[in-house]
Amino acid sequence: MALILCLETATAVCSVALFRDEILLGMKESSIRNVHSSMLTVFIEAITKESETSLTELDSIAISMGPGSFTGLRIGVATAKGLCYALDKPLIAVPTLQSMAVGMNYKLQMTNDGLAGPMKNATISSPTLFCPMIDARRMEVYCAIYDDQGRQVEDVRAEIIDEASFGDLLEQNRIVFGGEGAEKCKEHLKSHPNAMFLDDFTTSAQYMNSLAEAKFKNQDFENLAYFEPFYLKDYVAGKPRVKGLH
Repeated sequence: MALILCLETATAVCSVALFRDEILLGMKESSIRNVHSSMLTVFIEAITKESETSLTELDSIAISMGPGSFTGLRIGVATAKGLCYALDKPLIAVPTLQSMAVGMNYKLQMTNDGLAGPMKNATISSPTLFCPMIDARRMEVYCAIYDDQGRQVEDVRAEIIDEASFGDLLEQNRIVFGGEGAEKCKEHLKSHPNAMFLDDFTTSAQYMNSLAEAKFKNQDFENLAYFEPFYLKDYVAGKPRVKGLH
């Protein structure tokens, strides 16, 4: 039975979950912005203590690999790597958007109360696709399309959403949109009868386990020396504003 620690830091949510196979032993998370550096290790310590487990018992550590926040991803990956080096444990990288799609599907299986749009009270049936979205700032979102088995249908990309986005897919499929980036896209897509929105859905380490477990069984581990987060876009630093300088 694999004991896997999952770390999710790709967005404003800082989330840690501990799983033994499919059983969630503990989870801590916060949606307060900019607490990753101060709270991530605190959450890890709290979960291990409450679940009466030791870090040395871990079989692997899984990190949400991006895309997402440059700072959040760096903090998460640095923490995961540090633990793997210290404990001599393998590192598993879980694609952030795919993990979100798994979580969105799970929430829909549980209830449709969170849906918004023309199909809020509709019965969900195939074909249903999932489009997780992460805010990429300005008018862009990071997004991809997955089917109800978590398989990728369209590649991960940074895209500016307008009324014509996903046009062909929406004509043939219901698409469920969710995540922090979906809210700013709602005004462009909510009028389409096949567009559905999962309100208040956020990234969470609790959705990483099935993907991490599959990689663990296949011994699909990352090279600790060379692994880097999947940033998707190059980092562009803002121009510093210092009084007296132009």
